[in-house]
Amino acid sequence: MRLLFSIFIFLFSFSTIAEESAIDRRIQQEKKLEETRFSIIPHKPTYLLPFTFNDKIQSYDVYKGIIPDGELQQVEVKFQFSFKIPVLVDIADLPISVFLGYTQVSFWQAYNSDNSSPFRETNYEPELFAHWVQNRKLAGGWNFKLATLNLTHQSNGQTEPMSRSWNRIESNLIFENGNFTVAINPWYRFEETASEDNNPDLLDYYGHGKIYAFYTVNNNTIAITSRNNLESGFSKGSVEFDWSFPIHGRVRGYFQLFSGYGNSMIEYNEYTNTIGLGISLTDWL
Repeated sequence: MRLLFSIFIFLFSFSTIAEESAIDRRIQQEKKLEETRFSIIPHKPTYLLPFTFNDKIQSYDVYKGIIPDGELQQVEVKFQFSFKIPVLVDIADLPISVFLGYTQVSFWQAYNSDNSSPFRETNYEPELFAHWVQNRKLAGGWNFKLATLNLTHQSNGQTEPMSRSWNRIESNLIFENGNFTVAINPWYRFEETASEDNNPDLLDYYGHGKIYAFYTVNNNTIAITSRNNLESGFSKGSVEFDWSFPIHGRVRGYFQLFSGYGNSMIEYNEYTNTIGLGISLTDWL
């Protein structure tokens, strides 16, 4: 985790001015797609990691008594796809639009042929959100680019005792300074009754928001995500490092490091270190 924090500081010190804003370029691309009714637009990153190593998967408490020891392999396939569909565009001629979004991330024991290569975990995240484009200049060369207001559900579709779910209202506030972008993502979890809540301590590990930092240079996108570190006193948080880089033509490589709690919903309260390598289909920017 210290290594990832050092990388973040290094990238912050190199926030040079980009010739063209990565956020403006993404917004213009999406505007073209929105002109087609019910068009499907990339949302969060979509990637395939054929190699993902998880150092703690065989010792998770949640699987004890359900999956025999040794039946889960440390190397698995991880993939995520994410898209959004415009519902209302430029409401009242204002730069405000409404979208339906969907993100799914799956962890597949593809190489575990002794156990029929099962999907270990899948997280489903539908959302409805308003997207408000901004371009307000702030101090120090920063610009406030856009904001969202989201109603989000996330669950893993499992039965007890492995069922996990929560509902929240959240926002994304995105700021840009040259090649450097910061997204602040606070949320509020809707309360559930004790009989319905299968993960009542989830906020102890997920906290009340995330901070994303992106740096784009020479067609590379480097991102660092911090969740619940300051809030928990660096005891129950997580850090993720993502690097999307060109390989050939439109094919891009994708490298991912994760350290902390909440790698997936099933392991929200399990400390995990993972490393993954594969390809990226769509990126943040």
